Amino acid sequence: MSLVIAYMSTISLLMLLGWWLVSWLLLRSGAKWTTKNRKITDECHLGHTTKYPLITMDSEQKQVLDMLQRPFRLPTQRESHPIVFEVGTRVGGSEPPPQRLTLARSIPRGTVFSIFVKSHRLAAKELCDYFMEASSVQELRQRVEEVRGLVNEKLFIFALSFVIIRKPEMRHLRLPSIVEIFPCMFVPVTTVSEMEQEARKSTPDQEIVVTEYGPEFSSTHLKPEHRVAYWREDYGINSHHWHWHLVYPVDLGVMRDRKGELFFYMHQQMLARYDMDRLSVGLNRVQKLSNWRIPIPDGYFPKLTINNAGQTWGSRQDNSLVQDYRREDFGLLPFDVSELEQWHSRIMDAIHQGYLVDHDGNQTRLTDNVKPPEKRGIDLLGDTVEADSSISLNSLFYGDLHNMGHVVISAIHDPDYAHRENLGVMSDTATAMRDPVFYRWHKYIDDIFQEYKVIQPPYTTEELSLSSVEVVSVAVESQGQKNQLITGWSTRDFEASRGLDFNADKPVMVRLTHLNHHPFVYSIKLQAANSGSLPKEVTVRIFMAPKLNERGVEMSFMEQRLLWAEMDRFTHDLKPGLNHILRSSTSSSITNSNEFTFRDLEERPNPDNPGAPENTLFNFCGCGWPQHMLLPRGKQEGMPFELFVMVTDWNQDKVAQPDGACSCSAAASFCGILDALYPDARPMGFPFDRRPMPMLLNRPVGRASDLTRLSNIAMQDITITFTNAQITQ
Repeated sequence: MSLVIAYMSTISLLMLLGWWLVSWLLLRSGAKWTTKNRKITDECHLGHTTKYPLITMDSEQKQVLDMLQRPFRLPTQRESHPIVFEVGTRVGGSEPPPQRLTLARSIPRGTVFSIFVKSHRLAAKELCDYFMEASSVQELRQRVEEVRGLVNEKLFIFALSFVIIRKPEMRHLRLPSIVEIFPCMFVPVTTVSEMEQEARKSTPDQEIVVTEYGPEFSSTHLKPEHRVAYWREDYGINSHHWHWHLVYPVDLGVMRDRKGELFFYMHQQMLARYDMDRLSVGLNRVQKLSNWRIPIPDGYFPKLTINNAGQTWGSRQDNSLVQDYRREDFGLLPFDVSELEQWHSRIMDAIHQGYLVDHDGNQTRLTDNVKPPEKRGIDLLGDTVEADSSISLNSLFYGDLHNMGHVVISAIHDPDYAHRENLGVMSDTATAMRDPVFYRWHKYIDDIFQEYKVIQPPYTTEELSLSSVEVVSVAVESQGQKNQLITGWSTRDFEASRGLDFNADKPVMVRLTHLNHHPFVYSIKLQAANSGSLPKEVTVRIFMAPKLNERGVEMSFMEQRLLWAEMDRFTHDLKPGLNHILRSSTSSSITNSNEFTFRDLEERPNPDNPGAPENTLFNFCGCGWPQHMLLPRGKQEGMPFELFVMVTDWNQDKVAQPDGACSCSAAASFCGILDALYPDARPMGFPFDRRPMPMLLNRPVGRASDLTRLSNIAMQDITITFTNAQITQ
């Protein structure tokens, strides 16, 4: 017995020494065990307390970055850092993932994942729901490792990103740029090959940089559409489109305020900006793709890869014809183009009859002159056209027009899968805007909305005016010049090796060239006649549009109406008398001024305390138009534009927000506010979303400048000059 006791004592002593040694090594390596019980104080959850009782060795932000890196890799070995869970925690649900995720596993790895396809949306919802069950980042990481290698890579990133954005306890975390997660969706295959070669021949400790001139790889100037390739293939624009559809997904049970109306408005604004750049390079405005029985003149060869193995996207030849869909590789039943035409006819009937018919045969009127909580007609119409089957009043009758158009167009080159070609870039939100046909398709979609908008009654003088405020003057100032804005080229470096495996032990960088502009400031002088000492809060709305059409002729109100691009929208407290507002272009309500890379987030000053003052830069929600594309290109000889400033009464514009609403509102005009109501009671696009009144103050309205008869509206001619030179920030 004494020998047994001595033996057990020795074993206990050795275990104690082993535990002490492990702890000492952990301390020596700099790892810290921390129990998290903190307040989330970022701009989404000020004052809300969320507890994190689980123990982890890495910051939660780092764990998220680890999950997002190299999505094409297989889980061949466990992570280098262990994951520690509370005793008794059951991870993975009541059934293991292979039994639960039947839809999510139905999309093969290395193939196209498309949110435009109903079966893919259902697969995404299944995986999102599974990830949403995680109560912490550590549990999410465990679930991620369980399914990695079982599901499609792009579906995996979509679901993981969706959960990080939507779960309240993860709102302090940030997503890195989608460019670094999937560089093959932004960089041509030739540049990827060049990076691989450079990685093999690089010297130790060398950071590899490969220059890639974004606008130059898809085609040549033999094709007129190539003149706007710098715009269509801009990484920021395509990132924005991917992120917007992540924030406003279809069929995922996300019921965001005015979702249908924002679908209309955001895409209409993209078209306005695209047309401004087309005019900048001597092209006509985009024509809608309304006749599907004639060939599409312009082809598109993306030269991008779908996955790490080098599979390419499908290409469309010039003069291709939209054909009936007969593929069996994508989870879709056969589909006829005539169904699109039938859905179109039913929606147009609803617009002109003034009502939609729901599943039970009840009529819901279509009008924008409503009071909350009744939905505006444009909101109902957006839900119908996009179309979210959980929100559309009658998806079986009115169909899936927008989404199926994307799918059918993306299969033009191989509609029956006879050549086993992948779908084209129109099938993915991160690549669709590269293709010229995207804008023709969305011009057609927007034309449906405009058919509805032009039959709405014009705004009255009372709705447009604010007699107590006079806009005295408007100007923009940049680089010491007044009303002269300058554009040119800039570059941005991304670490492609975060998303692709170059078999290198050092970073592999790609440098993308993009349009940019010198920052500028709006200088607005207002005269306020409000009485009393209290300030009057107002909304300042700023729009910009080209002054001349393709023929060099000044445009009428109706011709120019769809070219007005929203530049900014903000509130301001007016004092009696003269007020001088200086507003920086970098504060725009449509833009996302910061797109973070993996390195940015790894070097975040205080990742375990998101509310720390030094983290102010990181406190944003990620959605928004790219800041570097705020201005159109303009012309080298200078191009005339008009700046439109309108001041409205905040008491009529404001929206009563729910208690505890998230205030992620840096790009509210295009992205709304997370978990809150859209922060403007007016129709989106006001005052240009409707046709003008025939007469204003007893005189006809022919041009937008006629609205300046009202004291709260002013316009200013400005010039945008493209230097074709480097813009340094």
